[in-house]
Amino acid sequence: MSSLTGKSMVVVGGSGGVGRRVVEAGARHGARVLAVARQEGPLARLSQEFPGVEVLALDASDEHAPARVFDVVRPDMLIVCAGVFPSVQPMYQLSWHDFAVNWEADVKIAFHFCKAALLQPLPAGTLVILISSGAAIGGSPISGGYAGAKRTQIFMANYAQKESDRLGLGLRFVALAPRIMPDTELGKYAVAGYSRYLGIPEADFIQGMGMPPSASDVANAVIEFSVNSDRSKGNAFIVWGTGLEAIP
Repeated sequence: MSSLTGKSMVVVGGSGGVGRRVVEAGARHGARVLAVARQEGPLARLSQEFPGVEVLALDASDEHAPARVFDVVRPDMLIVCAGVFPSVQPMYQLSWHDFAVNWEADVKIAFHFCKAALLQPLPAGTLVILISSGAAIGGSPISGGYAGAKRTQIFMANYAQKESDRLGLGLRFVALAPRIMPDTELGKYAVAGYSRYLGIPEADFIQGMGMPPSASDVANAVIEFSVNSDRSKGNAFIVWGTGLEAIP
């Protein structure tokens, strides 16, 4: 029997990148998986390749999005990894709209779903994982407000956990902050941006990263927490190619 048989997983941002790998991993481990994303085309391709995966097209930044999702399934595991690509230019070259784009998408989506998980509330034992970014730790000087937005997602996981504990809801909130993943579209976009900014070949930039994680490394971490949600591990982690590192 697979490790997640009988469990339900919702992946917000499940049609591509890390979200797609989480969907695939959840399905392989026996979970009922609902992939949520904005665009119907990628979701249709996903459902064709993985016939057992359910899909739902909606704008996850809409305040009513969690209610629509939870009407379809009340998840045992809620993975929130939806967001938008930031601009890759120095801060002084950005408009405020460009600077704040990840606050209006990534943070807003995490806010709505964490709030709904607490207010519903989702059943005791539900695991909520926010996919943040390693940029939240070291900054990202050519992506505007991206690093701050991703750091806020880590704070939100911590705040939501405190509220769950205070209210006795029995929910578990975790933030995973992967370093740049060169095998994802976002990772390739970041590598290209930094190589231009630094004036070095992309291969040299990637080599300087040491052991970057892959999207599959993040998906494996999600499954690990889904199978064994031990509170003593903490609730925020950097994801490296070599494993997890707790964020103090």
